[in-house]
Amino acid sequence: MFDKILIANRGEIACRIIDSCRRLGVATVAVYSDADRAARHVAMADQAVHVGGPAPADSYLRGDAIIAAARATGAQAIHPGYGFLSENPDFVDAVGTAGLVFIGPSASAIRAMGLKDAAKALMEEAGVPVVPGYHGADQGDAHLAAQADLIGYPVLIKAVAGGGGKGMRRVDDPAHFAESLASARSEAQGAFGNPAVLIEKYILQPRHIEMQIFGDGTRAVHLYERDCSLQRRHQKVIEEAPAPGMTPQMRTAMGDAATRAAEAIGYSGAGTVEFIVDAADGLRPDGFWFMEMNTRLQVEHPVTEAITGIDLVEWQLRVASGESLPARQQDLTITGHAFEARLYAEDVPAGFLPATGRLSHLRFPDNARIETGVRAGDAISPWYDPMIAKVVTHGPTRATALRALEQALVDTEVAGSVTNLDFLIALTRHAGFRRGEVDTGLITRDLEALIGSAPSDDRALVLGVIGLAGLADPQVHGGMTLWHPLRRTIAWEGGTAILEVQGPGAATVTLDRPHQVRWQGGRWWVDGDLCRERIVIHPAGVSVFGGRVVHLMPLDPLARHAAADGGDGLTRSPMPGLVRSVHVTAGQAVVAGDRLAVLEAMKMEHSLTATRDGIVAEVLARPGDQVEAGAALIRLTDPADG
Repeated sequence: MFDKILIANRGEIACRIIDSCRRLGVATVAVYSDADRAARHVAMADQAVHVGGPAPADSYLRGDAIIAAARATGAQAIHPGYGFLSENPDFVDAVGTAGLVFIGPSASAIRAMGLKDAAKALMEEAGVPVVPGYHGADQGDAHLAAQADLIGYPVLIKAVAGGGGKGMRRVDDPAHFAESLASARSEAQGAFGNPAVLIEKYILQPRHIEMQIFGDGTRAVHLYERDCSLQRRHQKVIEEAPAPGMTPQMRTAMGDAATRAAEAIGYSGAGTVEFIVDAADGLRPDGFWFMEMNTRLQVEHPVTEAITGIDLVEWQLRVASGESLPARQQDLTITGHAFEARLYAEDVPAGFLPATGRLSHLRFPDNARIETGVRAGDAISPWYDPMIAKVVTHGPTRATALRALEQALVDTEVAGSVTNLDFLIALTRHAGFRRGEVDTGLITRDLEALIGSAPSDDRALVLGVIGLAGLADPQVHGGMTLWHPLRRTIAWEGGTAILEVQGPGAATVTLDRPHQVRWQGGRWWVDGDLCRERIVIHPAGVSVFGGRVVHLMPLDPLARHAAADGGDGLTRSPMPGLVRSVHVTAGQAVVAGDRLAVLEAMKMEHSLTATRDGIVAEVLARPGDQVEAGAALIRLTDPADG
């Protein structure tokens, strides 16, 4: 076993690796960028080395600086986590040349699986079923369009060097192929430096089921499957293990295919073989196809650890240090069921736009495994993935594990940034998901209901008003009439209410209608109903958790005045990012829905469109500009004003 390793990553995965290293007595070295000087993973590690600026290219992707940090601190090996340099074969070669150990597969194995087209050809040779599609070298627009016609619509355009939903577009109609191809290529070039794509048949009722594999370079085992079908924009939201409806025959067939794939490339370490499954007629041994192999630890690995009782990071360290596989296939078993929900800083109603902000309040429940790289007071940076935490639960059955996940999410408290917390809670309550009826289209089909499924009553808002009024502390409720005006207006960003104190522990809060509020028996009651919600006061304002999540920010008169003076017709950046392209010029007429510009933020491209008809009066940004959230990009005027 190693004495000291360097972790070439950040955030929750760096913290996760440090946890296992502490248990094993292995010292750790963290690396950090300018943006991460005070990050949680830096505080947790035994040593920390600065490696550059906030942009990944200036820090976490600087292989030379990371290797130099490892040698300077006496680390014997480098753990890449996932993302960044984890699947870069040139970095793996450089680590070996420096006399260090890369905790992961060989460079040749990564190269074999790094390009989706070559990987599919290799898997076909190994007897692993692959999705019908075009994986050739001819990248001409006309040729790719012709191949899509031959495959039959709908098709999926995928970056050959891609992952995480980047460089991926579904196309339902030949008329939209050229535009989708250009968009996928642009995103692929920006994310991976490689614009090449492949074309696949799009399965209409697909499930995303993957097999966790582990090899020692000679033989491999699988640690069963994970179902990752709950996705939005091709990115996973909730994962579970084992897969609902899995049969022994299907599990054996998929497990055998996955281990064949691993052994075909002499795989060493943790990896995942991802399959697309046709769920139209249930799970069948002849109804799954190879999608890709991720030659690293996966984000969702905790659900596999929960059902197998195995620490995959420990296995990585042991095999990388020269030990053989810690277990045989017949030694591995499944116990119970597990779920993982990805808690993000993102605006779900706005199309899952990534968000930033400072976490003014953060509290996680004790009844779940929490994987996080942030603490209260930390900022969600525009430079990196906006994940706040992974919430993991385990139970003897799927139903009990899902109820535990629902409760853990209800008990989670995050303020200071918009999040997908309400959305995750709604997913745990989705009737079809509770029955195990999952496929990759579930969220898209039911998105409107999921977004609007939070309770519509005003109870949480009423409690938020109580918090803003300074009455949330039970110690002062009995003195309401002595210490507070009998009637006053409570204002916050986006609304107002009238508060009337009627006596000790009793008040009326008027929104659209009056609501009776009282404090009795150590609990709040609204309109005669006992409230289980929790009022939390934090530096950014007041939040209410436990039901519909509500955040009330005290009204800033200066901010309101500035907003009023901003004028209409401005298209603003919804987040910090890079202006990738501008599609209009001054004087051009546009109609609602026309694309105005493309913003690249948090590793994804976002199209900004006109919200109404108008004339482009000014173009206020150029391609290549780095802009802040709220920055004005385009100004429109009414056609009559032109």
